[in-house]
Amino acid sequence: MLHTIVIIFMIVMLLCGVPIAVVVGLGAILLIKFAAQIPLVALPQVMFSGIDTTLLLAVLFFVFAGNIMSEGVLAKRLINVGKALLGWAHGGLAVSGVLGCVFFAAISGSSTATVIAVGGLLIPAMIKEGYSTNFSTGLITSAGSLGILIPPSVPMIIWAMVMNVSITQQFIAGVVPGLMIGFMLICYSYYLARRNGWKGTGRVGGREMLQVLKEGIWGLSLPVVVLGGIYSGAFTPTEAAAVAVIYALVIELFIQRSLRFRDLGKVTLNSVLVGSALIFIISAASTLSWYLSFMHVPVQAAEFLGEAIEQRWIFLVLCNIFLLFLGCFIDLVSAMLIIGPILIPVLAKFNIDPLHFGIIMIVNCEIGFLTPPLGLNLFVASTITKRDIVSVARSTAPFIVLFVVGLMIITFFPQISLMLTRLGAL
Repeated sequence: MLHTIVIIFMIVMLLCGVPIAVVVGLGAILLIKFAAQIPLVALPQVMFSGIDTTLLLAVLFFVFAGNIMSEGVLAKRLINVGKALLGWAHGGLAVSGVLGCVFFAAISGSSTATVIAVGGLLIPAMIKEGYSTNFSTGLITSAGSLGILIPPSVPMIIWAMVMNVSITQQFIAGVVPGLMIGFMLICYSYYLARRNGWKGTGRVGGREMLQVLKEGIWGLSLPVVVLGGIYSGAFTPTEAAAVAVIYALVIELFIQRSLRFRDLGKVTLNSVLVGSALIFIISAASTLSWYLSFMHVPVQAAEFLGEAIEQRWIFLVLCNIFLLFLGCFIDLVSAMLIIGPILIPVLAKFNIDPLHFGIIMIVNCEIGFLTPPLGLNLFVASTITKRDIVSVARSTAPFIVLFVVGLMIITFFPQISLMLTRLGAL
């Protein structure tokens, strides 16, 4: 009875717009105090143990690196490279937008940072070149969500931490699915461009092309440095995040000179605010996860699902339906911390690789960023384009269909996620 009351209380708070960290934290406190009857003096230690890991440094560093590059010119020059190479072709500007999102995703690890950096530059440019407002807004808003699927990825780090799997392996598992969905977006963009006659203004001359490539070389090199270092074993994901920060600072401050030292205060403040919010969410969710483990909820859930569901594909379909619904109302990145421990024995029962299921979770998170009423990318795109949320949501609808198709392919063909991880094991 008490659990039901607490769940209803948490749902009501969520519907009232209370931040999810507060909702989860209060729910955990009530359950620990009155259901488990554990003195609250233990609460600070439980909350601290949830964030007492060096893996969180990688999250904070990637947030900081993304903010540095969004404030500087690295993102703009990446877009300029794409426009110079492809802007002249049918759908070339749209394709360069998708590729720009892929590249910036491989730098920042953040969906919102990708939408801000690429969308702020490319959506107005696409509209100016004759692309429809709905298509331009929907494409970049949707492609920006690739920021959490193309490694490095902040949600992937959180999932790996919860499931106790290798961050490097989880990153590798996201490469092919991320490129696959990006390719789907490119094909759809090309089809619409051919049908509507959306074409660039002309080819860029050789001298101008060399100049654009020269200016963009630093941005193009960063994914190679970060991901190459991780996959080669030169440094850990946490060290790679620190390298990304140092690289971005050196390029923006001393080589490109697009930032001044006095600008670092604003960048640091924004990063601290985002990082603090993430730590608060992780701490609160870890507390609830601890309570669930203490009360043996994961084991009970596994037993229940084992009795209720016997076929693997039914479990995967029901999981996706549940996550797609849940993503409309709460932040699935935060929900990973609660859902993950419950699913560990269930995934083992159905012989589902946690790396593969992690990609399923991430793609569901991507769709959650695009679905009202709480899709974060919708709010970001609304701010950039000065359009209302409903209009932005309508513009993303065709792309959500593409993402759902991609999700189904990834769900039922696990080798798409695992092929590169298995190659590394040979």
